[in-house]
Amino acid sequence: MKPNCRFLIAPRFAITAGSLLLAIGVLTAADPRTGEARTVNLSGGMILEVVYIPPGEFMMGSTPEERAWATGIEGGATPGTTRESYEGEARLTRIRHGFWMGRTEVTVGQFRRFIKETGYVTDAEKPGGETQVFDPEWDGYHLTTRVVHPWKSMKGKSWRDPNWGFPQREVYPVVCVSWNDARAFCDWLTKQEREAGRLPVGQVFRLPTDAEWEYACRGGRPQTFFWWGNEIEEGEGRLNISAIDFLPGRNKTWPLAKAPWSDGFAFVSPVDHYRERGRNGFGLADMCGGVWEIVLDHFDPQGAHEEPFFVANDPHPVCRGGNYFDVPGNARCAVRLGLLGPAYSDSRDGFRICLGHLIEVR
Repeated sequence: MKPNCRFLIAPRFAITAGSLLLAIGVLTAADPRTGEARTVNLSGGMILEVVYIPPGEFMMGSTPEERAWATGIEGGATPGTTRESYEGEARLTRIRHGFWMGRTEVTVGQFRRFIKETGYVTDAEKPGGETQVFDPEWDGYHLTTRVVHPWKSMKGKSWRDPNWGFPQREVYPVVCVSWNDARAFCDWLTKQEREAGRLPVGQVFRLPTDAEWEYACRGGRPQTFFWWGNEIEEGEGRLNISAIDFLPGRNKTWPLAKAPWSDGFAFVSPVDHYRERGRNGFGLADMCGGVWEIVLDHFDPQGAHEEPFFVANDPHPVCRGGNYFDVPGNARCAVRLGLLGPAYSDSRDGFRICLGHLIEVR
């Protein structure tokens, strides 16, 4: 669940450059194997790992039974709202082109390399900029008298300092970045690899589309609530969501529904912390929970589209997958929401990259 200010609709409560050429160049030859991993050299000793996702078909969206579970006693999503309808009814969807996807979300360290190389200034850091972060004075929702959300918009906070209340780490997923910022990172990576002669013709680094993200999240399985199946109990040791973990310096957990175990983190966890158990059938880590992941498409409340979806006016980028604060029902494969705008950022939002065919954002 996140506050109204977060969304348009609905509250919410070591590899060398030469070996990189070999790795990515395989796209121009025989198709890679499903789940095959390659590394991208970001310079300065920093690398980024991508995994091959083959073309295929899947059931996108959710069933009435899934949405009923999400708003029930285990799922804990807010009943009586329309947000589950944004997933659309389950329908057969085709992914026509194979693509490579980041094994994890882009990390603080990887994003820092981009900033150092380019001097880029994120939307939150620009004059007048601000970002949504945890309010350290928050002491509960007080739902019977007044509703107080744990998040507030603050100036002076950014990906460098998301107001955790504990030290930022290079291995955390980068947060407090906008759709604009994420696309700038992808454009930098495309330019760098193209100039080095390591990028196949017609391929670019970009954000995944709404459909690509859900297909990748499901990991090649039939339609299930989570990438491992329908049972939340089977998620223990696989993801970071609201669970039995004390908030730093407090004797309280996040309120409302939660996973009935400790995942080790009340806030953000390091990427790929759960290793093999936290990776889906394609080998992707942290696809449910962790941080919301910003994708390329603009939001359509009727559901995700097979082809990329954009609007000419007032765009609201889609984010996917839930986050460390979310109840189980809000961290499923089908979950999708729309951000307030391309410049909006939040300490629950990050992104992962895709290497695939060029898509023009209209």
